[in-house]
Amino acid sequence: MSSNGTSGACPSPASERIDWVDYAKGICIVMVVMMHSTLGVEAAAGKQGFMHLFVEFAKPFRMPDFFLISGLFLARVIGRDWRTYLDRKVVHFAYFYVLWVTIQFAFKAPAFAAEQGWTHVGVMYLQSFIEPFGTLWFIYLLPIFFVVTKATLRVPAIVIWLAAAALETAHIATGWTVIDEFAARFVYFYSGYLLANYVFALADRAREKPGLALAGLAAWALVNGVLVFTGFGDRPVISLALGFAGACAIIVTGTLLARANWLGFLRYCGEHSIVIYLAFFLPMAIVRVVLLKTGIIPDIGLVSLIDTIAGVVGALLMWWGAKRAGLNFLFERPAMFWIAPKQKRPAALQAAE
Repeated sequence: MSSNGTSGACPSPASERIDWVDYAKGICIVMVVMMHSTLGVEAAAGKQGFMHLFVEFAKPFRMPDFFLISGLFLARVIGRDWRTYLDRKVVHFAYFYVLWVTIQFAFKAPAFAAEQGWTHVGVMYLQSFIEPFGTLWFIYLLPIFFVVTKATLRVPAIVIWLAAAALETAHIATGWTVIDEFAARFVYFYSGYLLANYVFALADRAREKPGLALAGLAAWALVNGVLVFTGFGDRPVISLALGFAGACAIIVTGTLLARANWLGFLRYCGEHSIVIYLAFFLPMAIVRVVLLKTGIIPDIGLVSLIDTIAGVVGALLMWWGAKRAGLNFLFERPAMFWIAPKQKRPAALQAAE
């Protein structure tokens, strides 16, 4: 047990990947791309399609599950010295944030400049290091979560958890993404760290009793759908409960898919979830513009679905192309940006995962 009561007995991801974790991450990243694709298409078209229902259904648990899974293996590394810890958990993500916010600005700067001038573009770029830009807020916030969790090791875990739960329930809305999303998401990340053994036990139980797991998923889907579509999903306490319930549902779903060895593409997406997260904005935007400008597909829901697929597949194609073109730095951190020695890895690069 660590000093705050967290067990370090969860399986290690270093020796081999855990199938249901990759499936769960794959489901999450597809849902994230689906949200951005659908809302982007609908905003540009001025109307909603059938995909909007899926986006709304997933709203309570889409990001909570992502953050919970991000904290699952933290107990194994949180005891490292600060230099190594900061290298793996802060510098790593900072490298990709700086790189990809710059890439996003390179594509979007002309449109920004046409509206408010190039000076404003420069100001916006500098502001992106204070106010996370666009889709990249997740990797901006993760290092903050890692640092806060290690810095509060001496504080009783129950105190941290209750404070985090209170922040989520408060539904803080300052307008600053860092504060608002920290308040809304930290409880899930910390729970993944604190309750990792229980999460793995849940997955084991689902694997052992698939019939019971399916019944539980059906009940959850009904309750989640009713609360969301009757307008209660965003209420204090209810949002917290739905976040955890949905995260558990995704974990169980991932476990059942892994058990049956179905939908392997979701597992592949989970193995490369950060790659997709970094790059999906570009193919998503291109396909959205083409489909809406040409009007070849009149159904907005179908346009959103195609745009979602394009975002996921396009990001993976960009990654494959970058590797073949020798542009590994786009998705792998070069050795020159390490501040602590690499351990047991002869390769000079650390993948974005």
